[in-house]
Amino acid sequence: MTSMPCFPKRLVFEAVPNHLTYTRHCSFLYTCYCQFSNMSRTGSPFEDEVLQKEKDKFLSMPLEEKRNLYKDSTYYTCDKIETWQDYFLKAKERLQKQFFDTSRNKGPGNFYSVDPELNKKVSLWQGNITHLEIDAIVNAANSRLRGGGGVDGAIHSAAGPSLKAECATLGGCDVGNAKITGGYCLPAKHVIHTVGPQGENSEKLESCYRTCLRVLVRKQLRSAAFPCISTGIYGYPQEAAAHVALKTVRNFLEENPSLIDRVIFCLFLKEDVKTYENLMQVYFPVENTKTNL
Repeated sequence: MTSMPCFPKRLVFEAVPNHLTYTRHCSFLYTCYCQFSNMSRTGSPFEDEVLQKEKDKFLSMPLEEKRNLYKDSTYYTCDKIETWQDYFLKAKERLQKQFFDTSRNKGPGNFYSVDPELNKKVSLWQGNITHLEIDAIVNAANSRLRGGGGVDGAIHSAAGPSLKAECATLGGCDVGNAKITGGYCLPAKHVIHTVGPQGENSEKLESCYRTCLRVLVRKQLRSAAFPCISTGIYGYPQEAAAHVALKTVRNFLEENPSLIDRVIFCLFLKEDVKTYENLMQVYFPVENTKTNL
């Protein structure tokens, strides 16, 4: 039988003054955790209690106190992120010209009806997803949920080692599925981890987005931000992935209009922004326009 490590609970659960101190504090906690758990999938009752208390501490922490723990001082709340309705109207002439220039040589396509209420529930935002102070951000994770590069690494770095400790208890995640953890030092309250397909597989990618939204609703959370899942090194064509993302979110919001306040598509590259600006006019049209994308 493995003996439990001896470390003071006061050190684990007391408030900590800044992100650096918190990271050192959690590194100590994570080291102790590894010493006696062997990173088992389920963890012992003691391990689960430690992690749950750590997570609950952050979820119940006063907002001004928690902001002192953010990795940097930059954060954005939902009211600071334009809705798609406002985004489009502010840049209408540019967006319409860009859209028609892009779609001119393509065949006719389907388009969705104008719904001003749904258009107020979605946003395009170019920035760092770890800066969003919302209910949940989505992590494009690997199947082991152990952190990695890109968005995955950035989220783990900003959240602190407690996120890795909690992920180690989840037993990994299948492609197309999603699992939720605390956000710890992140501005976001929670992280929803999903594993995208490698290469083009629309069924699995759709499952990523839909399952994340189902987790959000099941946990009675109201706002979420998605990165571009499976593009980049996972090899999913960027425009094809955007079609899947927007179609899935549009359909889910139509089916559950009262359960979600905001879905933010968090973009990093300029080409991603252009693609989403064009396709949003197909899936979330602000005005009646025949589309060719």
